[in-house]
Amino acid sequence: MPGNPPWTMRVWQYSSTKGGLEKNLHLNTSAPIPQPGPEQYLVQVLATALNPIDYKPAETALVNRLLIRKPATPGLDFAGYLVKAPAGSTLKRGQLVYGVTGTSPMAGGALSEFAITQKNQIIALPDHLDTTSAATLGVASLTAFQTIVPHVKKGDKVFINGGSGGTGIFGIQIAKAIGCYVATTCSGANADLCKSLGADEVIDYRKQNVVDALKATGHNYDHVVDNVGHNMELYWRCHEYTKPSAIYIFVAGELSLPRIWETIKRKLWPGFLGGGKRQARGFFAQARPRELEQVVAWMKEGKLRTVVDQRFPFEQAPKAIERLKTQRARGKIVVEVTSEALKSAWLKE
Repeated sequence: MPGNPPWTMRVWQYSSTKGGLEKNLHLNTSAPIPQPGPEQYLVQVLATALNPIDYKPAETALVNRLLIRKPATPGLDFAGYLVKAPAGSTLKRGQLVYGVTGTSPMAGGALSEFAITQKNQIIALPDHLDTTSAATLGVASLTAFQTIVPHVKKGDKVFINGGSGGTGIFGIQIAKAIGCYVATTCSGANADLCKSLGADEVIDYRKQNVVDALKATGHNYDHVVDNVGHNMELYWRCHEYTKPSAIYIFVAGELSLPRIWETIKRKLWPGFLGGGKRQARGFFAQARPRELEQVVAWMKEGKLRTVVDQRFPFEQAPKAIERLKTQRARGKIVVEVTSEALKSAWLKE
């Protein structure tokens, strides 16, 4: 039918994650195209970038069983073409767009040729931004923005645990864009990368005790963002290197019994009895187009750039997830989903 997308599409799906998500993904080559609701958009996905949320909830048994409808498709970040828009939308059919897909953060559906997104999750692609770069922005840049910008001002000192990963690369640059001093951790192999992004102090967590190294800088930090979540000493001793007003934000985390117990201890163990002496908060990113637009504006000004660790073809999506799970990626992992050529199959007069 002229003007409509193909009747079927290719999509990576899973019904179980036993043994790991990457071992359970199945490429369905004849799945039906999703149909957008009255307030939703249908997009052709050109590229998607992976995030820990794409596999961690799925590999948590209770979350997988109760909150993820099967068969499910991972992936949130995307860049691609707009296929269908709701009535009244200012976005046009065939326009390049980017943002976040899905109606659930647990399985957004971006690892498919076509996906659904919503009004507050999609914006037009600026002329100066390529689709690969745009695909990396969604979850990671919003996470970095929302964990830093509302909590600091120019001249503040920020400590970012995990500076070379998908969120850390944006965190360093965003903190610098608003005029902060930034200390971060990474392996020695990634030190030059973090410095090139603007970090003032880079700590090799493999060779140094991070708390001691932070204290040795002579600074009392105003804010902490923990993108790793493994070294709990950083929180329990954060009063040694932060100001009393500092907030410690946990971005990374696993839904395991030890992690849940750590969260309970942080909330209930009073500081005067040896518990944490700084306010701790968890975090979940919200889709906010204006913040994405600010990130893109910083990119245009040369204050921020994307970093791609590795690109994978659509057929190798499980290998891309394997790479993500190593937690050794320098920047973002991108899956190239479809080509420009697919557009001709649905954009007809």
